[in-house]
Amino acid sequence: MSIQVQKSFAAASELPQGKAPGTLYLVATPIGNLEDMTYRAVRILQECDIIAAEDTRQSRKLLNHFEITPRKLVSYHEHNKHNSGPELIRLIMEGQSLALISDAGLPAISDPGQELVQLAVEQGIAIVPIPGANAALSALIASGLSTNRFTFIGFLPRDHRGQAEVLQGARAAEGTLLFYESPHRIIKTLQAILEHVGNRRIVLARELTKRHEEWLRASVEEALEWLEEHPPLGEYCIVLEGQPQEEAIAEANEWWQALSIAEHVAHYEQTEQLSRKDAMKRTAKDRQLSKRDIYQVLLEE
Repeated sequence: MSIQVQKSFAAASELPQGKAPGTLYLVATPIGNLEDMTYRAVRILQECDIIAAEDTRQSRKLLNHFEITPRKLVSYHEHNKHNSGPELIRLIMEGQSLALISDAGLPAISDPGQELVQLAVEQGIAIVPIPGANAALSALIASGLSTNRFTFIGFLPRDHRGQAEVLQGARAAEGTLLFYESPHRIIKTLQAILEHVGNRRIVLARELTKRHEEWLRASVEEALEWLEEHPPLGEYCIVLEGQPQEEAIAEANEWWQALSIAEHVAHYEQTEQLSRKDAMKRTAKDRQLSKRDIYQVLLEE
């Protein structure tokens, strides 16, 4: 690994001979309330040679509101990033400055901006963040749950197996867990959290900074009951309590901690003469997993 030191605001005398590469600006945009746009963000968008947007139609509304006339507006999103990314890097290397924006909040968080940043780092391009609104952190600080340590997970995978892997990996985290979710998937996501993590305290923050902003503070089971009577609307941030200390201590003291799942199942088969099916049930109960998760792991080993 080589060391890379970036000087984003180098003096003219420090610039390399010839035309210097431009700069990649990561510009935060409002997550709902347009008053959250910063003066600096407006200035950067006015001055940059290129603005790369996740959805140019959505971004034009923002630009028009602040009377910003882009010199060049291009699309950069999940479906064209492999072609557009290298081209945008080429333009920056030729000396043009580029501002990357997402539809809402900080770019490179749960969007393809991270790939563009990685390409820029590889080319030694200066990268300058322009801070602003962020849905996950806004939800966290007003949740009432611990802010001392937290993990941002974002959107869970769509498939059950992928969800199980992510949630089981995060289950023992001491810090608060942060998720994003759409209204049509929020119930399934809460059901997966209940299955793999347990009935912990949770906060659902809906439509942050918008007219119909709403906060629900409850347990996971209570949140599911609430959503049965109040159909989900709008985008959600989920703030989930980390593993309680007493639960962490209890798990650390479990006799089976040093065993793999296969060894755990074999233990019950050999010492208690249980059938394979019953041994899997006991193992699932010990680890607070589903029988399907145990079965899947055994298939892979």
